[in-house]
Amino acid sequence: MRPDTPPHTPFSAAQASALQHIDAQRGALSDWCATIFGFGETAWREYRSAQWYVARLREAGFSVEEGSAGMDTAFCAQWHNASCGPGPVIGLYAEYDGIPGNCQAAEPRRAPRPGLGYQAGGHTDPHSGLGIAGLGAVLAIKAAMERHSIPGGIRFTGEPAEKVRGSKPIHAAKGYYDGLAAILSFHPFYMLPMCNTVRWDTHCGAGYAMVYRFLCDAPENWARQDGAPIPQAHSMVRAPGAGEALNLMFTTSKALRDSFLTHQGGWTISEAVLTHGQATADNLPAGLAELQYMIRVPTIAMAEAVTAALDRNAAAAAAMTGCRWERHWVSKSRPGLANHAMAGMVWANLKQLGAPQWGEAARDTARTIQRELGLAPMEDPFIPEMSRLIDPQSAEAALRHDLPPSQSHSTSDDYTDMCWHAPTARFYIARPALRAPEGFAYPAWVMNALGGIPATIDPMVERAAQVLALSGLQVLEDAGLRSRAMAEFTERTGGGIGGSDWIAPLCDYDPPVHFRWPEYVTTPRGHDWWIPSGMPGA
Repeated sequence: MRPDTPPHTPFSAAQASALQHIDAQRGALSDWCATIFGFGETAWREYRSAQWYVARLREAGFSVEEGSAGMDTAFCAQWHNASCGPGPVIGLYAEYDGIPGNCQAAEPRRAPRPGLGYQAGGHTDPHSGLGIAGLGAVLAIKAAMERHSIPGGIRFTGEPAEKVRGSKPIHAAKGYYDGLAAILSFHPFYMLPMCNTVRWDTHCGAGYAMVYRFLCDAPENWARQDGAPIPQAHSMVRAPGAGEALNLMFTTSKALRDSFLTHQGGWTISEAVLTHGQATADNLPAGLAELQYMIRVPTIAMAEAVTAALDRNAAAAAAMTGCRWERHWVSKSRPGLANHAMAGMVWANLKQLGAPQWGEAARDTARTIQRELGLAPMEDPFIPEMSRLIDPQSAEAALRHDLPPSQSHSTSDDYTDMCWHAPTARFYIARPALRAPEGFAYPAWVMNALGGIPATIDPMVERAAQVLALSGLQVLEDAGLRSRAMAEFTERTGGGIGGSDWIAPLCDYDPPVHFRWPEYVTTPRGHDWWIPSGMPGA
């Protein structure tokens, strides 16, 4: 099933209006992107970012549900062109979470954002630009629909915690993607060859994330022999407790990882300690410890196999340390579903616009970074792929070069949950990245800084907003496209939603918002990361 790429056609009047709107809003988009970058909030704690989006969307005439699907920092904004009667509704979205330990100022040198330390949150992908591109597009689409009397509507969701594949499985299970004619998914490019292109067949895979919680709430029962509880004096035997359980779980799962799955398929397992004791050393067992795992695999079956192994390890660790254990889901996300009709349409629009281009101000910034690192500044400091297009079939061939033929999915992102509810296209626009001299690797702060400096990130945001706006309007205006895309969706799912090959939402858990996720706090010391910025090394 490989429909031809749609022929090159002129933009419609509505599409031309949308491009004009984005051009007129260029300064605002830049300021907005800098604002979200400056917040640098992390998974499930993106309070200021979500509130900012809600305020902007309400000002623009959208009705907005805050805290959608029970997630404090999610939202669902909707608008319908009521004067034109019923019509199709398209879906777009924003992400706005960063990663702890990546605090970087929008400067061409290593420096945390003002008033913070390096361990605070920061944008790495950058989701700050991803979300603002989506917002710029929906505002342009709305303006064009009003000006040209296009029937239909827009649903724009705020998606927190993408870094743990958090919100989209929950939104999907609660029906927030139902009834859409199509969904558009953009991401800054994150690996070659996915730079200025559209995903074709090989979409992102399944992802499970969970928190294992160990509780030592009856330490007196440790090592009971005659039915009497053990003494709880400092000089007596004591239960190992939750800290030791976490340590055993961590080390055992590392040691056994080679046995979890076959040595192919591009799978990864990552872990992070959320809670460990209460930071006071005493001869008492820790009552609580929590360890988060993130599993990225091509298939759901592989995710289930890893989960079963981790469950066994948790049970053994708890039994050895006088604890009980619990597993709490953070994510159960499905693998992606291709739609060539949608992908071909988005590619045609991207091809008409061309790859983003970076001006002399951006190159000067890049050279300043190179000087900061002791490198000779380059005449053209950016990688050439940033300003080139790669057609979806060539990108697909390059992506599959190192994959086993049997592997149908690769890497991780939770847009995949949207694919099972409406025809979805996933595309990538280049983010800035620097050429490296032979044998040199740039430190991570460089990419983070480039994602926040307006001169270097704005070209990506503008081009992505344009592609989203053109493609969204084409879905709304082209009934034939909608029909082809839905027919393909129906065929691939064996009958559409509920069909024989359709995968239902896996989310059977409440939003995991109540854990000790890293966050900013306000104390008499002021606004700071939960690890105080004044701490040496922070």
